[in-house]
Amino acid sequence: MSGDRKDDHVRLAAAQQAAGARVNGFDDVTFVHHALDGIDADRVSLHTEIAGTRLPLPFYINAMTGGSEMTGAVNRDLAIAARETGVAIASGSVSIALGDPDVASTFRVLRDENPDGFVMANLGVERSADDALRAVELLDADALQVHVNAVQETVMPEGSRSFSTWPASLERIVAAVDVPVIVKEVGFGLSARTLQRLADIGVAYADVSGNGGTDFVRVENERRPRRDYTYLEGWGQSAVACLLDAPAGAPELLASGGVRSPLDVARALALGARGVGVSGSFLSVVLDGGAEALRERISDWAMHLTSLLALLGAEDLAALRSTDVVVGGATAEFCAARGVDLSALAQRTLGRSSNVR
Repeated sequence: MSGDRKDDHVRLAAAQQAAGARVNGFDDVTFVHHALDGIDADRVSLHTEIAGTRLPLPFYINAMTGGSEMTGAVNRDLAIAARETGVAIASGSVSIALGDPDVASTFRVLRDENPDGFVMANLGVERSADDALRAVELLDADALQVHVNAVQETVMPEGSRSFSTWPASLERIVAAVDVPVIVKEVGFGLSARTLQRLADIGVAYADVSGNGGTDFVRVENERRPRRDYTYLEGWGQSAVACLLDAPAGAPELLASGGVRSPLDVARALALGARGVGVSGSFLSVVLDGGAEALRERISDWAMHLTSLLALLGAEDLAALRSTDVVVGGATAEFCAARGVDLSALAQRTLGRSSNVR
């Protein structure tokens, strides 16, 4: 894996953001408005707990990049913004740094610029347990994201086509590292079946990372001479569909994939996510305006999210998960086919018991 590929990923992901809105499962989620339910904003707390750590904000800078001079500069700006706002931050895959120590600093900058922050290292599921330990050590990481990306690998010109060893590899990683392991898709979603398998392996945390944001089929297909995998664009489930489809015994859930606004953050939190990862929306900001622009954007999102919870009458995230939510569109069709009952979500303030999985 080369630094050029890392630069390509940033360039192509930014181009997708610039191209504008895509079909997104978050648009299928509507809060029921109760005009007299609002509370004072100064009563609202946005604190959450992610992977056993209490954090001041329930959204975070999700895995993006590293591995070249340009992406190292991006990571520096991301880390500064994280330090100044208190949000958690995840690295891009550090695999390239494990093989090339010369680029390790492009990842290590996340910790160097953010010494007291909550930092997640990121590594592919196919890597060894020893590599996982090295990834955590490189960033002095508080948690390890292990990404699963079979769809991306399928389209990637130099990608793997061998996936059968992944569950055993993941089990070895979970057993080896002494920080929380968060299994993360890269934008194609984690199904109920997958979430149950993760729980059975012993995974305690999972980022469902659904479609609707950066599409790595499109990213990798642009790197193919014939652009011959266009038909796979849009593959997978949205974060919203994954949250609704999650089984009762699922790992503690985080959500990402196509998060465009504080409203999308509130939607994911209301459907059970403990935290919400943001990549593409923040990448565009940092590329255009650097660390200061992203700091301002994160601060604005925190203010807006506080206002939304006040509007909904929710003092904290637990109360937000009791607000009335209506799910329609393609997501409702998906849930009907999967046997997920959505009716209780729309009547939660009536105190009726929920049978949503």
